[in-house]
Amino acid sequence: MTVTDNPPASPVGSAVARWAPVCRLDDLVPERGAAALLERTDGTTVQVAVFRLLDDTVRAVQQLDPYSGANVMSRGIVGSRGEEPTVASPIYKQVFALATGRCLESGGKTPKPGLDAHLELFATEVRDGVVHVGLV
Repeated sequence: MTVTDNPPASPVGSAVARWAPVCRLDDLVPERGAAALLERTDGTTVQVAVFRLLDDTVRAVQQLDPYSGANVMSRGIVGSRGEEPTVASPIYKQVFALATGRCLESGGKTPKPGLDAHLELFATEVRDGVVHVGLV
């Protein structure tokens, strides 16, 4: 079953209030995820899953898996759908586009109550070999 509703607005296209350094690019293994706990500008914390792709592009999404309710997305399986990089949840195997956060395959499941079917995205940039995640 493919999820067809629209993903939430993403901070990727929004103004970033603060860039948080996460790690060195060389610390990230290509096509593997790493988790980071970051503080938002409002003082709340958020767990983020950061992925380095084979072309050294870095993507960041929420660590919270909306279908299981567990903070496990950094342990997901990185792959692609055509040219689109994806990550599959390590629990129920839902597939998400890393560029948009959109759930491409729900596996017939529905998200946990109160959670959106899509992943929140975070802007990323690499400066002087350090990965930064944008927070709003």
